[in-house]
Amino acid sequence: MKSLSEIETTTKRASRAAGFSWGIAEEVAKGIRLLELFGFPGIKNLNQYYKFINKKNFEKLTTIKKKNKSNKLSLCPVDLGVRFLDQAKTLESFKKITFYKIAHPILFFPFLSRSSEITGKRILFKFEKNTFLFNFGVNILSKFSKKEFPSIAKKTEIIFLENKDSFSEKEWKNLYKLSENTFVEETENLKQGAAGAGLTDND
Repeated sequence: MKSLSEIETTTKRASRAAGFSWGIAEEVAKGIRLLELFGFPGIKNLNQYYKFINKKNFEKLTTIKKKNKSNKLSLCPVDLGVRFLDQAKTLESFKKITFYKIAHPILFFPFLSRSSEITGKRILFKFEKNTFLFNFGVNILSKFSKKEFPSIAKKTEIIFLENKDSFSEKEWKNLYKLSENTFVEETENLKQGAAGAGLTDND
């Protein structure tokens, strides 16, 4: 089994050979490492992407809007991912963003994962009947209806989720009340032994 370090190093070199700058190649490598770590077929899909990268042209977005329609060309997942990551703090104010025709959408995942970590908000990514939840760069929860990831996601939605507790205020109060049983009452002995409470000067 290949180590994550091997995967990242080889991916970085291959990405540079495919025409990306060393800086972008490093971003791609980190992303593929993340996908493989979470059990997604990153290497497989990157190979498919690089197989056609010189045969196909991709559209590039300079500025990301609430709704982003490409013309005839598909959006490059790497270029889009880098721009999304750079603009993440601004984009979260949109709450919901729509893209049309993202090529190899799985390669866009790592950028969404890191954007979730940067913004401190969970990000929901939807295309067709598939949903993926990115949790602060820690994990990715998925509901994927197909065995193979598509080469093009015709319509995608990205939603920044507001941070909310998964429990009620009543449930929190019940737990907190139980935790109070561990509190220790302050006694004179504790006060005497507390830091800085000694009566002798050892200097």
